[in-house]
Amino acid sequence: MDTFGKKLRECREVKELSQNELAKLIEAHHSIIGKYERDEVKPTIDVVKKMAQVLNTTVGYLLGETKQQDVLKDPKMLKRINDIENLPAKDKECLLLTIDNFIKATKLNSL
Repeated sequence: MDTFGKKLRECREVKELSQNELAKLIEAHHSIIGKYERDEVKPTIDVVKKMAQVLNTTVGYLLGETKQQDVLKDPKMLKRINDIENLPAKDKECLLLTIDNFIKATKLNSL
């Protein structure tokens, strides 16, 4: 499993940023980025949010919750998820069941 530090370094290198440049962009001291990348120090959630924004990824990716860097970065998909989340519990349950069944059927049809 990739660590936070490894994911941070990979994202930073993809953006072609030095540790010093990333530090400036998130308003931190340049030496802290190296410590994060070596997993010597864990950043606060606010710092992780800043890094995710600068590196064009998600907090979930950096923290190892997802394997895709850009998951849920699509504004339309985020709006849909937020709309679903705000539905009454019974409606949300029905909608999610429908989605689950649709996905299951699609996977079966593609075999």
